[in-house]
Amino acid sequence: MRLRYDLHLHSCLSPCGDKDMTPLNLVRMAALWAIEVIALTDHNTVGNCRSAIAVGETVGVTVIPGMELCTSEEIHVICLFPGIEQAEAFGQMVASTLPPVKNKPKIFGEQLYMDAKDKVLGHEEILLVTASSISIEEAPALCRQFGGVCFPAHIDRTSYSILSALGLFPAHLGFSCAEVLPKCAIAALTAQHPPLEGLRLLRSSDAHYLDNMAEAADTIEAEQSTAAAVIAAIKRES
Repeated sequence: MRLRYDLHLHSCLSPCGDKDMTPLNLVRMAALWAIEVIALTDHNTVGNCRSAIAVGETVGVTVIPGMELCTSEEIHVICLFPGIEQAEAFGQMVASTLPPVKNKPKIFGEQLYMDAKDKVLGHEEILLVTASSISIEEAPALCRQFGGVCFPAHIDRTSYSILSALGLFPAHLGFSCAEVLPKCAIAALTAQHPPLEGLRLLRSSDAHYLDNMAEAADTIEAEQSTAAAVIAAIKRES
């Protein structure tokens, strides 16, 4: 079945995420835009994924638990998992690799844990937008250990992308999927970086605000509308 997706969304747990990006709001917004599969990918945490999955079950949106990992090179990588238990175990591991820098909400924004009904459960004190000690070389194998899949985020962006950090797309890492933003000129990008030819380029919104979510407009072929099936489809691409 062909599914409309957005595999890169931030909630209010990301310090740069708008307060209106609660698990309840963002999943319902996906339903309004007829997006059948989404992934919640906050910076270096999966802390609001369980709540988003619960909302998704009530409105018919498949929510994949995920994370936007910041590697030691400050490369953003989308990590997706078939179940919340694997995602939370990965999240605990990543938390142990983050520097103990406390968040300053007045500068970076609040980092809010929310339940499925918009109740604030707490605040994350450690700043989530710092770089972990996990390198881009280590990320794919670590993700696989937890049953997941990962791919470089917004490679067409001039900051926090694999191309901006390394200047090239490293074929030896085994990525044959990568993310681009909705308005990316793919032909020009692949002409500039030939290793991208033949790769599946997944378009997602990287939404930090509810009105950004309308930009998602791509589809993926999967056997079912489940997290495991979508991840299996992504793995087949890679």
